Amino acid sequence: MTTPSAPDGSPGTSMTDEEYGVLRASAALWAGTSVLITDERGRVLVQRVDYRPSRLLPGGAVDKGEPPARAAARELGEELGVTAVVDRGLAVDWVSAGGFGAPGVMRFPGEIVHVFDGGVWDEERIAAIRLPGHEVEAVEFVEPADLPGLMIPGDARRALSALRARVEGGGPALLEDGVPIAPGVLDRVGALGTARERRHHPFHAAPVPDGLPVRESWGWLFAPDGRVLVLLDPGTGAARLPGGASGPADLGDPWAAPVREAGGAAVTAVRPLYLGHLPGPDGSHALVRHAAALTRLGPPPVDRAPVRVLATPEQALELFDRGPHGAGELAAVHRARELLGLPRADRRPVTELPGSVSY
Repeated sequence: MTTPSAPDGSPGTSMTDEEYGVLRASAALWAGTSVLITDERGRVLVQRVDYRPSRLLPGGAVDKGEPPARAAARELGEELGVTAVVDRGLAVDWVSAGGFGAPGVMRFPGEIVHVFDGGVWDEERIAAIRLPGHEVEAVEFVEPADLPGLMIPGDARRALSALRARVEGGGPALLEDGVPIAPGVLDRVGALGTARERRHHPFHAAPVPDGLPVRESWGWLFAPDGRVLVLLDPGTGAARLPGGASGPADLGDPWAAPVREAGGAAVTAVRPLYLGHLPGPDGSHALVRHAAALTRLGPPPVDRAPVRVLATPEQALELFDRGPHGAGELAAVHRARELLGLPRADRRPVTELPGSVSY
């Protein structure tokens, strides 16, 4: 039996099955798998192992004849002592022969690494981790922005790309040496690669106490589809809601800062819905939260304009670090959404907005 053409489709060539098999084997790559797990604060589980100084996601080599998803589940059992169903892919990374930095004696041919979603683990599930007593010395949950300092460059790029793909929810990302071949807006601005906005103070769905001045105001601005406006720094990828410190020109109006920072937003309500407040870092002032429905967005400011995107409230919180109090603020956001008569948005890829938008 002969094969009519080489794998590259070049005309006029034929090979025996043996010759074809040898040619394909010469182009073979290793196969690996890893699992992305986060805690309820959005921090990523990494392992400290006894055979290299850098951190790793759980995972390892795919055995001969083993499906990658089954390999991922096996590795979770061997390394963390947990039984889990692994059935959702986040990324597939083509790692070049030179992309791993392997010593020559290893004869590393390149690798295909499948990254799976291990989900969000609560305290009970984390407490159930049982390390094997060898190879894996410890596990820890770290901020996404800390991954480049803890992992080798390719591993960190892959982990962050997989995490962005999870936030997007649009399907597995195809990577080359950890870099998406079709980057979305979160990849383009490097979201999660720098420290997330950190607000660990308790959220109070109640009026600001008498005598506590309001010095900052932030807004959850809803599009008609139930998603909210998020601003991304074009240089660092840092995410935030529209808002900030109140200025003299605001004349004490706490809604002025969100409107200004959104780039000239018009809202449907004469007055926005008040959600609640957080105490400032030293407790001397309040940071208030409002919600409103957008009817229009004007052009962004020309000086270092933020990238304006729409995301579900859940996606937005994954881009922030709200600590243990994020669930309370999220509940208040959805109560406001219902009062505004807007639908609950399904997770979908984050959408970049053009210069001006009218609804």
